[in-house]
Amino acid sequence: MQNLKRLSDQDSSSISLFQKRILAERAASPNPETFISSHPALSKYYVGVDVGSGSTRACCIDATGNILALSEKIISKESLKTNFVTQSSTEIWEAVCHCVKTCIREADLKSTDVYGIAFDATCSLVAVHMETGESLPVGPNFKNSDQNIVMWQDHRAGQEQILINSTNHSVLKYVGGGMSIEMELPKMKWLQNNISEAEFAKYDFYDLADFLTFKSTGNKTRSLCSTVCKQGCMAPGIEGSVKGWDDDFFSSIGMQCFVKNEFKQVGGSAETFLTAGEYVGNLTKEAALQLGLSSNCVVGSSVIDAYAGFLGTVGANINVDIPALQEIDAMEVGLHKAIGRLASVAGTSTCHISVEKKHGIFCEGNWGPYYGVCFQELFMFEGGQSLTGGLLSHVLTTHPAYLQLCKEAEEAGVNKFDFLNNRLEVLKDEKEHKSVVALAKHMFFYGDFLGNRCPLNDPHMASSIIGQKMDVSLDNLAITYLASCEFLAQQTKQIVTNLKQSGNNIECIFISGSQCKNGLLMRLFSDCTQLPIVVPRYIDAAVCFGSALLGCAAYKNYRKFYHKDISKLAATSILKNRESDFFADRSPSPYTQPSATGKNLFGAANLPAPVAKTNDYFGSVSRDTISPVDPANITLGASNSSSLAASISRIDISEERDNLARKKTAGDHLWQVMTDLTGTGKAIMPNSLDHPDVQILNVKYEIFLDQQNIQRDYRKRVDACMKALCSSMQ
Repeated sequence: MQNLKRLSDQDSSSISLFQKRILAERAASPNPETFISSHPALSKYYVGVDVGSGSTRACCIDATGNILALSEKIISKESLKTNFVTQSSTEIWEAVCHCVKTCIREADLKSTDVYGIAFDATCSLVAVHMETGESLPVGPNFKNSDQNIVMWQDHRAGQEQILINSTNHSVLKYVGGGMSIEMELPKMKWLQNNISEAEFAKYDFYDLADFLTFKSTGNKTRSLCSTVCKQGCMAPGIEGSVKGWDDDFFSSIGMQCFVKNEFKQVGGSAETFLTAGEYVGNLTKEAALQLGLSSNCVVGSSVIDAYAGFLGTVGANINVDIPALQEIDAMEVGLHKAIGRLASVAGTSTCHISVEKKHGIFCEGNWGPYYGVCFQELFMFEGGQSLTGGLLSHVLTTHPAYLQLCKEAEEAGVNKFDFLNNRLEVLKDEKEHKSVVALAKHMFFYGDFLGNRCPLNDPHMASSIIGQKMDVSLDNLAITYLASCEFLAQQTKQIVTNLKQSGNNIECIFISGSQCKNGLLMRLFSDCTQLPIVVPRYIDAAVCFGSALLGCAAYKNYRKFYHKDISKLAATSILKNRESDFFADRSPSPYTQPSATGKNLFGAANLPAPVAKTNDYFGSVSRDTISPVDPANITLGASNSSSLAASISRIDISEERDNLARKKTAGDHLWQVMTDLTGTGKAIMPNSLDHPDVQILNVKYEIFLDQQNIQRDYRKRVDACMKALCSSMQ
């Protein structure tokens, strides 16, 4: 029997309580073979699409959260000049269509079986013609309109970033005090500075995920996730905002053109923008044909890829008791149960996302509070590391012993990371150390090869390695790899500490991405942060899975708020003939998690004492005075845009009451989908504080901070010298 057999074949420790209930109900049914006929919702399927930096993926899930198929296609990027990285939206859309069609075919579904679809993507900027929707060039080759995406990795807009941040505008306190060079507004400003005013007026700007909903529905409505997190928008109600865009801020950076055209080029008034999983529209006939789906399929409001990873992991049950989370669960209801759960979404880079119901929390160096970007009532915070999976790849591939590693790992029949982890265990025994961590005790690896995203927001940060010798052996590669893993864990600790010191409640980290398979890395994360690390049911597919959940939520919201005649939709489907197909035999899902933990290798590290805040708007509100948000009457932020340290003031949200209720209910639907379909994650618990390795990791964390501070100090001293020399020569 197709999907329920598939579900029952899986390890019961990995499925959700909802899934267990479905299996129990079927087992208790007088006619298990016809169980589906009394549960028509189980014959609905949903698709999620994830566009990463180097590939596009699609997955198809059933109504219980099983991934039935997963497909992937590589996408290219172009870098004609240093700091310029572009992509093609035409190529990406073609890859999306290929992946969705492949996914549906491999899941053995028909086009009418899929009821909802949603997209996530990297926070890259797409430029199309305001009237025609055709691609427009973004440089450096302005003759090539096919290259119409400025990637998040693109660092061309350094001067524009400096200009924006020099305004010290109150808008900036929602991005940790300054916009990152990776965000989209500096890139828009760069384009304004490098093409004519008349040409610039033709540009319609989308975050990549929003472009995909536009491409699939023809609807230009943007998402709060993309515009609030990356484009300088403030959700309606924040700082008295109604339209979301601050005229004074955009005028101060020389973008009066946006103000004059009422922000038409970035979607217009934010009153129409949608929160995660809301119904955007149905697939157009053209898009449905290209995707291999039906125009009855609804499209959910998109999110940035890291937020899809958040949605695809934090709703999970956990296989062990975590008292702090149990206390939150007992106190909170519905989607507020997400509080305390940090998502670390790992890939080439890593984003760390937390959620809070408190207002007045600001976190210097980390982004947020972002209101309503996933759940209408809650605020989200984001921190990030610019290079994580890419760092490990760089460390391995640039070492002289890399080819030897490839050869010996292949001969051993294991992947490179497992081989290195095993080699470290052998080295530990040979050197008679009590644990692996001591092997890198005198190597101090600082790995900001691509600058620092959070909490420094410093694109000029670089790497530094103290303790290198002329040893080019495979063993040296293993120890250098260990030191780079330690760096990633220590930097995660710094971001988590910064979030917690600002008032965020973080009790557990839900991590996703292929790095979950690396037991050594997960152990370091847990011990350095002193938090449980939860590895999700779906490791490599967690982000794509999160988008599929949005597709499911969009369909539920569509039924509740938009669709007036469900019978017409049912009539066009094949529900009455689906029972035999639904219970067809399939092999167990290949996408569920393997065991990600090995031996208990490491100790734990104490969190450092709180550091003093440099800007008082990041710490101006006593945590004792913070009360839960009333969505109808919100308190947040500075009312005087000329002062970042202005007092908190109470303002009224001007949104329509029924619109607010719709968004609130949309979030409830999304949270219910997340908790029902996500499954159970496996927790790695931190070692105790008295573990011998704790002292080493603790000392090395202080050295990590020293390396960070010393590098910045060295740059300032040399820059000051050069400035003085230049002045003396004039």
